[in-house]
Amino acid sequence: MTMPTADGFFGDYGGQFVPDSIRKALDELTQAFERYREDPEFWEEYRYYQKHFTGRPSPLYFCANLTRHCGGAKIYLKREDLNHLGAHKVNNTLGQILLAKRMGKKKIIAETGAGQHGVATAATAALMGMECAIHMGALDVRRQKLNVFRMRMMGATVVPAESGQQTLKEAVDEALAAWIRDADNTFYLLGSAVGPHPYPLMVREFQAVIGREAREQMLEAEGRLPGYCVACVGGGSNSIGIFSGFMDDPEVRLVGVEPGGRGLEYGQHAATLCLGEPGVMHGFKSYMLKDPKGEPAEVASCSAGLDYPGVGPEHAHLKDSGRASYVHVSDREALNAFFLLSRTEGIIPALESSHALAHALRLAPELSPDTILLVNLSGRGDKDVEQVERMVESGEFVPRME
Repeated sequence: MTMPTADGFFGDYGGQFVPDSIRKALDELTQAFERYREDPEFWEEYRYYQKHFTGRPSPLYFCANLTRHCGGAKIYLKREDLNHLGAHKVNNTLGQILLAKRMGKKKIIAETGAGQHGVATAATAALMGMECAIHMGALDVRRQKLNVFRMRMMGATVVPAESGQQTLKEAVDEALAAWIRDADNTFYLLGSAVGPHPYPLMVREFQAVIGREAREQMLEAEGRLPGYCVACVGGGSNSIGIFSGFMDDPEVRLVGVEPGGRGLEYGQHAATLCLGEPGVMHGFKSYMLKDPKGEPAEVASCSAGLDYPGVGPEHAHLKDSGRASYVHVSDREALNAFFLLSRTEGIIPALESSHALAHALRLAPELSPDTILLVNLSGRGDKDVEQVERMVESGEFVPRME
């Protein structure tokens, strides 16, 4: 796997573009992470909770019905939706909160978009007996009511972000501000592979369990590696987690799938790597979508977990180096994939994961039956059912039923 430089750069991307008030807290975090990532007792405790709390390893599943339906390549799913709490996010929250306890922090602050990171944070904080506040865009609070209630059930305070577009970017802005006001006592638990160093590296390290397991399971199931590894990309945590298991295998094509939203006009999508350009946002340099003033652009997606105008710096480096390719999928394609997997396999995918699945459905018929398509099913779709039902009942979306 690619390792960043000492100052946190993956190629031209990453770093710490932050004021001195934040740099001190980041330096403390970096020193603690570097210390405990070499501590066998830390990883022993992490693996204990992964097994007994999260329920790892998550299965690798061959979609026989979906493969027959599509024709062409064999489609496999890495079932992160079967983790406790329903998504890959808990891999990261466990690691970071175990680190926070060793640092002597008393309170966890986090941001969330679709709510899956918020739910995982709230649950892990409850497990570890820590106070927890989660910032969430007011729009996302409304469209992810079930996850908001789950967070509150587990003792977390949910703080709606009322500024701007009231989505993930604003939640990050307000969570960072709250952290800096009390950095001595609080730990900022960032949910994706974004932000200033060491967060992109730290999140990848805790999500790399997905790729390690998937690689071993694929070799056991098929005796060979997949031809393609496909995952959705918002900030990029689930994708960098599974990509990490195949980074040194050039025969495995890594494909990240971004939200094309309602169209490719300004404010209608969140396809950062496909349509953005380098810039600095939230303390790190990467690709970003910009408005005419060079500020983070308005974005849109049916998926609350993908509507972010930036992307993790390692993904930017993988794009520029050619090791990974990035495509976009429209809301309509993702919603059709949401229904198709539900009907063919009895598995309801998260709308985020449905983007990756939609691209796999494009690819499969064009590939030979010898080819293996591995899709990271990063989360389950229970949280999205009410939202999709409203879209269908209103006529906003009519599912394709073939």
